[in-house]
Amino acid sequence: MTMPQLTFELPDTVVVTGASSGLGHELCSLLVEAGVATVGDDLAAAQDDLAALAGYHHVAGDVAGEATWEKVVARLRSSGAKRIGLVTSAAILDVGTILETTPVIMSRALNVNIVGTALAIKFLLPLMIEAHDGTIVAVASVNATLAEQQLGIYNATKAAVRQLARTVALDHSRSGVRVNVLSPGPMLAGLFKRHLESATDSDKFLATRSARQPGGRILEAREVAQAAMFLLSSGSTAVLGADLVADGGLTASFDFRTGEEGASI
Repeated sequence: MTMPQLTFELPDTVVVTGASSGLGHELCSLLVEAGVATVGDDLAAAQDDLAALAGYHHVAGDVAGEATWEKVVARLRSSGAKRIGLVTSAAILDVGTILETTPVIMSRALNVNIVGTALAIKFLLPLMIEAHDGTIVAVASVNATLAEQQLGIYNATKAAVRQLARTVALDHSRSGVRVNVLSPGPMLAGLFKRHLESATDSDKFLATRSARQPGGRILEAREVAQAAMFLLSSGSTAVLGADLVADGGLTASFDFRTGEEGASI
């Protein structure tokens, strides 16, 4: 039996940062599968599965470097892209308290998480304004609003990303550009895995964090990528300057009770 389906339009071309791992990689795969010309950026080379796809083009470079974005813009102009989308999923995370944080760690997080996001938006906005059509999804985190221990610098940078995107949404809403924020919770992908690996007992850490989720599991990166697809699509035209929380219900309550603690559920 054919299942009912709901169809939305996507931009002709979408640029994705952090394309070589985690959320960015999964999103690029979904976009190419949907027939979207996809330009991925990452300091690392493209993963083999993406590199083999005809609809994917990779720009290797630092998101915090203007030269990288000059290459991306040149690619977009040469391809004749008109309806452009952008998803800024590149991010870096270091685990430790402020006492363990060095200027090098701070600078690296600021450059990738904030400067990289700001430059991506700055360079692609003129093309979107020119076409009076564009969609931007800035990837923040639930940590932009709720603090998580040992991630002070990461949390601060994601809060900055959130406010940057919301302000750009207001500044350019009448230019045909729609900007929103996507705030994932933990995902079985790069950043969460790095946090997991830093734990003294990784298995216990994963079990504890999974138990906090109302669904009893950590989300897959592909699930969160689907939320990004929605924000890119014509189905979300009523959404502007909003923060879509994609955390499997983690932040819906201050505490999820499993019953093991003896509480009534």
